[in-house]
Amino acid sequence: MSHYPHLDALIQTMATLRGENGCQWDREQDHHSLVSYLIEEVHELVDAIESDDRAGMREELGDVLYQVLFHTDIARVDAEDPFDIDDVARLVNEKMRRRHPHVFEGVQVGGVDDIKDNWQKIKSAEKSDRRSVLDGVPQSLTGLARADAVMTRAARIDQAPEATDPLPPTDSSAWGRWLLHQIDQARSRGINVDQALRGALREFEQRVAEAEKAQ
Repeated sequence: MSHYPHLDALIQTMATLRGENGCQWDREQDHHSLVSYLIEEVHELVDAIESDDRAGMREELGDVLYQVLFHTDIARVDAEDPFDIDDVARLVNEKMRRRHPHVFEGVQVGGVDDIKDNWQKIKSAEKSDRRSVLDGVPQSLTGLARADAVMTRAARIDQAPEATDPLPPTDSSAWGRWLLHQIDQARSRGINVDQALRGALREFEQRVAEAEKAQ
């Protein structure tokens, strides 16, 4: 008997909706048509987390989970390469166990730095077909998030190029180089620039709201 009966029920709900007597819209969707919904749901979850909205987190985590189940139900009936939610869970479970040898295999570590180093070594072995440290950085990331990811990856190689040009920008190209330098400076200090920017925007939006009330 499952320890998660509601999860089983949700999986069955998805199968019913996409079944012969289910919802026409659900049956017509494919992986590509659902991408925008997945991105939107993830962003809504981020908003709930960053605003400490516990009720919102429960709801948005559910919406993200639903998107995962949607994609795996589509994959389940694929004619050429079918897989289901249990296949996905099995693979990620195996991966997490491999990447935590200090927990599951008795490997001794001296602290978080060792854990991170082990993770990266194991991941590199798993992704041995990759030829660049930048392979695998999603093209769909926002500009700020992608820049942060690229520079974090680039820092792993010897004599990595620096994001230079800290001078005040004068044109579009200079602005781009200046922003890249600022992102690199923040990253080197352990600051998540995308998260920091969202926080500053929330503060600015609050000031705008206060100004509107004062009118």
